[in-house]
Amino acid sequence: MYVAVKGGERAIDNAHAWLAEERRGDTAIPELTVAQIRSQMALAVNRVMAEGSLFDPDLAALAIKQARGDLIEAVFLIRAYRTTLPRLGASNPVDTGAMQPDRRISATFKDLPGGQVLGPTFDYTHRLLDFALMAGGATRTSPQRQEEAPPSPLAGEGRGGGVPQPVPHVTEILNRDGLIEALAASDATPPDLTREPMELPADRALRLQALARGDEGFVLSMAYSTQRGYGRTHAFVGELRIGRVAVEVDIPELGFAVEIGEIEVTECETVNQFKGSKTEPPQFTRGYGLVLGQSERKAISMSLVDRALRWKELGEDNIGAPAQDEEFVLMHCDNIQATGFLEHIKLPHYVDFQAELELVRRLRAEATALREAAE
Repeated sequence: MYVAVKGGERAIDNAHAWLAEERRGDTAIPELTVAQIRSQMALAVNRVMAEGSLFDPDLAALAIKQARGDLIEAVFLIRAYRTTLPRLGASNPVDTGAMQPDRRISATFKDLPGGQVLGPTFDYTHRLLDFALMAGGATRTSPQRQEEAPPSPLAGEGRGGGVPQPVPHVTEILNRDGLIEALAASDATPPDLTREPMELPADRALRLQALARGDEGFVLSMAYSTQRGYGRTHAFVGELRIGRVAVEVDIPELGFAVEIGEIEVTECETVNQFKGSKTEPPQFTRGYGLVLGQSERKAISMSLVDRALRWKELGEDNIGAPAQDEEFVLMHCDNIQATGFLEHIKLPHYVDFQAELELVRRLRAEATALREAAE
């Protein structure tokens, strides 16, 4: 017999009050502001925006503060808020070739049109704790950027100065000689994963949407598995770029598109070996990743997993690798769905457990009776 627990509402209110106290922490220390989180924890903000499918640095910073730094909880808050927003229209595809890059590197071509731009990166740091930060030390600034900044790939000297010039994608160099697969053009409107449930089999556009807002750790582990042999990828980073792109919306009354703002994105194109198949000649193939904000680890991981999932359309054999299993990858990469299903088991399951307990007791009693009868 199930008896309802009384007094639960009061306990929940008290738990929420205690949570608020823990979130605030020591009141002798100044409270962390949303502006500080947005400005100084930008990579965490970018991850929450990417996995929350909403570009709004202020709201992402607020979610991080409210979630006490739990990024998955912050993603949950952003997605929940996102569902309350009206859909006013759809933007045109962003032109990443017109990006104003803060960072642009290629592991395939040393000298490329537009030049390599290292930008802000951890790649060349020593991974040693900087205790000056704990002591409130001054931020280190590159003297080259102040005094001898190298020529920018833009038509101006400084960041944001001058008129942006198009920076061509590196893969176009290979494409001119037919050494890499051609991009398939399509005018079909891709499905919207934020408004429609996942359906399998999924086309590439839907797969990329799922990976773009999938959990970074999961996508990273799938990408790593392909590099260790659990998937047909031997990839080179053709190009990795981080910068801002214009968002445009068609206005029917005007007959042309109007720019409504800019967003920061990270784009990665990988170049992968391909020995050919019955239908395709030997050539390089592509992997692709595009993520909101600065998130190059996620973009590279996306491109590797994207390539692994393309085995069927390229006429390759499936070697049974997890990263090649569309259902396994797409149905388990979403951290909000995973969190909901995982954490629901900590909620009351008293009736279910009592039924299981009674069943085990009955089975034990029957087993004991059979053993005694045999003796």
